[in-house]
Amino acid sequence: MTAIILLIALALFFDYLNGFHDAANSVSTVISTRVLSPRVAVWSAAFFNVIAFLFFEMHIAKTIGGGIIDISVVDNSVIFAALFGACGWNLITWFFGLPSSSSHALVGGLIGAGVAKAGIPALVTSGVLKVIAFIVIAPTVGMLLSIAVASIVFRIGAFFKYKKVDAFFRKAELFSASAFCLGYSGNDAQKTMGIIGMILFSAVATNPDTILPIAKVIMTHHEYEQFIVPNAELFIPQSVKIACYAAIALGTLSGGWRIIKTMGQKITRLKPIDGFCAESGAAMSLFISSLLGIPVSTTHVITGGIVGVGMFKRMTAVHWGVARRIVWAWFITIPAGAILAAAMFFVESLFK
Repeated sequence: MTAIILLIALALFFDYLNGFHDAANSVSTVISTRVLSPRVAVWSAAFFNVIAFLFFEMHIAKTIGGGIIDISVVDNSVIFAALFGACGWNLITWFFGLPSSSSHALVGGLIGAGVAKAGIPALVTSGVLKVIAFIVIAPTVGMLLSIAVASIVFRIGAFFKYKKVDAFFRKAELFSASAFCLGYSGNDAQKTMGIIGMILFSAVATNPDTILPIAKVIMTHHEYEQFIVPNAELFIPQSVKIACYAAIALGTLSGGWRIIKTMGQKITRLKPIDGFCAESGAAMSLFISSLLGIPVSTTHVITGGIVGVGMFKRMTAVHWGVARRIVWAWFITIPAGAILAAAMFFVESLFK
């Protein structure tokens, strides 16, 4: 029982790190445009992180819980190694101020731990290929949607004086930033829910006497009856959903200021109208992805949105050297998370 409680705590710690590491996704634009102060921005983002549970189904949680590695190979060692790889890479990239993807760090961790235990056959090929494809698709969609929004907004704005346009979008950006925060939490918090679902599923399949006392505490009577059904699907109780949304919100409150500076100031200079376009395009992309159950990187999506707005104004408005450094971090995140997780799995095996 102790091992399961510690694994759930580690999963929630990853969720906290996700919010801490990716706070920049939620607040960098609205801070850099000076629409909100940093303190108000992070509190607002945390609020919308929490209430996201009212808006999203569990499509992504199910993808993470059974769509990356075969759930039959999952045990406590695999989950611990996967979370170690994801948390380790998040801390490394946070230290260097690189806005890498917490989502892809987790996917890499699952891949590395699964392969270390059972080889390549442990992978769910379709799920892995989908995630890899969206390394390119997600930021591209975010960029194109932001360009589309910008093309409409800037044309309409041309009929009005700059001061009126600026004043309007200082208010409008509050709505676009809120929508992005909802989409961000709805996509990212579910990944931790998928991991905790795997912990519960594995435990009830291998040693039900250990997990059932915990299940009675964290589940309602109706949920418990669903949970103990033989060969039931991956199940996420309401208490786990709320805990995951709360953990990511707490991480957002803690900041991640190194990465906020990179996202909000170093890619391109943003005005309120720019922030509105970038956030709107990114939010639409996240809502679509969550509906389809695709665990995309919110970091990739908002970066694509910011780059798209900069490109729309002029190509030289984008600091391409910074953008290239960010893109390199994207492509090495899954392998890095996988290597860290596989290494931890082998270290664990030495002590068994």
